[in-house]
Amino acid sequence: MIPKYFFLTKGVGKHKDYLQSFELALRSAGIQKCNIVNVSSIIPPGCKLITREKGLEMLSPGEITFVVMAKNSTNEPHRLVAASIGVAIPHGRETYGYLSEHHSFGQTDEVAGDYAEDLAATMLATTMGIQFDPETAWDERKQLFKTSGFIIKTTNITQSATGDKGGLWTTAIAAAVFVHDKNSENP
Repeated sequence: MIPKYFFLTKGVGKHKDYLQSFELALRSAGIQKCNIVNVSSIIPPGCKLITREKGLEMLSPGEITFVVMAKNSTNEPHRLVAASIGVAIPHGRETYGYLSEHHSFGQTDEVAGDYAEDLAATMLATTMGIQFDPETAWDERKQLFKTSGFIIKTTNITQSATGDKGGLWTTAIAAAVFVHDKNSENP
């Protein structure tokens, strides 16, 4: 059960009921037809990041689908919520990578996304023995990580939303969705 691919997606939902706002966020992200199982933060060795469109095509209704998901909700009018997934992919196909989840209030897409991306890259860097000063600005560390040759890609997907002015539940989600290559599986 080691996935070969993963993709990133995000969405927002608003509704008078909390659960329905989450369902609408899943619909916005395109993953509402899946039976979602939350997993922790490891990208398997050789697991390839693919486009959202290609990943959604590979999913079947009712499929048990493993995700790393960030979720945040509010029913407070005008409150800013954010959900972000950070990604750090190592060099080579034999090393695992990291995903991070970040859920925040009052942060823009850029701030929440940078935080999540930094968190994933830092987790990966520390497992690889890359020396760095954690107090250094993220942009500087990002360059250090990439020039080390150990980390080849960092990115994030972030969804922020402002609480509905009428007090509806507003839910923001971001997710890394793992998919299997159904063509290579034995029946």
